[in-house]
Amino acid sequence: MIRLIATDIDGTLVKESTSEIYPELLDAIRIWTDAGNYFCVASGRQYYSIRHMFSEVADRILYLAENGAHVRFGGEDILVRKMKREYVEDIMKQLRTYYKECDTVVSTTNGSLLETKNSEFLDFFVNGYKNKYRIVEDVLAEKEDIMKIAIYRKGSIRDLGETVLIPAWQDKVKTCMAGEEWVDFMDASVDKGNALEVIQKYLGVTKEETIAFGDNDNDIGLLQAAGESYAVANARDTVKAQAKHICPSYKEKGVYQVIRNLLEP
Repeated sequence: MIRLIATDIDGTLVKESTSEIYPELLDAIRIWTDAGNYFCVASGRQYYSIRHMFSEVADRILYLAENGAHVRFGGEDILVRKMKREYVEDIMKQLRTYYKECDTVVSTTNGSLLETKNSEFLDFFVNGYKNKYRIVEDVLAEKEDIMKIAIYRKGSIRDLGETVLIPAWQDKVKTCMAGEEWVDFMDASVDKGNALEVIQKYLGVTKEETIAFGDNDNDIGLLQAAGESYAVANARDTVKAQAKHICPSYKEKGVYQVIRNLLEP
């Protein structure tokens, strides 16, 4: 019997970089959690962005944020994985060389730190993601633990990510594509699957009692940590290969279709 649902957001529930959740899903979350079950949103987004997105059911769900570097439930931090300072400094040094075409976001438990002066990116970041943030001159001068660094390029960053950034850092930190426009860097131990296992232990829920949904490579660990797993139809082939099942795309509300079946007696 399934007791825990864990789902990615961007490309899985909704179109990437959007923030509207359809009401049918919110109603399903209410019914699911009222029955004593658990619902977890597992995303590369920050906690505050996810909470805003799910504000109508905010106190009912678990937050697996920053690709698993930050897990929060009931207002309590269950897991925080900070990056090694030496890696943060070296990664930022490299990413700053791309500032003419890219922007970076540095994640802490208190929100995001930005060095950008790009008004278009700020509008997208604030209104698209609803993030909590501060603009600073130098993120490295801030006295906060850093959980994740992300670099963004409008349209696509896949070529730069897969040919330059990921190969340069994959032996030192966890780095991956997070959608088409983002590359994420985290501590080597960070993975959505590892974080889901922490949640399962915390809740007393087994792998067999868990179902997971995803679309991108950073969701593979999440799918592997669940007894039942679905890739949406628009998922990358590498993700589909790791999932037990395929469900309709986010355009057809595929995750909701599966959850609706779980709610049936």
